[in-house]
Formats: sequence, structure tokens, C-alpha cells
Amino acid sequence: MRPQLEARITSACQQWASGGEPALEERMAPPCRALAGPTSRCLIEETERSGRSLGVISELLAGRFGDDSEVVVKRCAGRLLGLPAESFMDVPIRELAKRFKAAAAPALTP
Repeated sequence: MRPQLEARITSACQQWASGGEPALEERMAPPCRALAGPTSRCLIEETERSGRSLGVISELLAGRFGDDSEVVVKRCAGRLLGLPAESFMDVPIRELAKRFKAAAAPALTP
């Protein structure tokens, strides 16, 4: 499971960081792969630790990002930044993602 997760994280990282520019996307491959390893390990570990394995699997199979997945992502964000796992529980992650996308869109327009 981890190799597939790492591949998806790497791909998403490259797409997000490059803004669709092929040359930049290619150059982003090494740093994105380096980020994908610890991120995938964290996601798997936090899925197990949080007791939300069944919920996360159900959400993945349904192709959606739900409440269980959000908890796991927030716990990993804290861990990967060296903070307590619960640090981001009150942060509206979906709103932050929307804002990052909106802020990046004007910068990506030629």
C-alpha cells in the first residue's frame, strides 16, 4: 500500500508545486519523492493510531476526503512539523486548501 500512496503523494506534490508547468514539474520530482516517504509513513501510522482505519478505507474506496481522513491528515501535519499530533484539530483544513488554491491561481495565470 505504501508504494502506491507515495506515488500519489509525489504526483500531487509535483502538480501543485509546478502549477502545470512541465519543466518545473519534472524538476520537482526529487523533492516531492523525498517528502512522500515520511508523509506516507505518517499517514499509515496515524490511521492506525487514531482508530480510524475503517473510516479512512471507506472514504478512499468512495473516492472522497471525509472526516476520518481529515483527522489523520491533521495529526500528520502536526507530527511532520514537530508539533503535538492534536495541534491542527481546530484548523479548518478544507478552508485552508481552498484559500491556497485561490491564492495560487492568479500567480499561475500568464
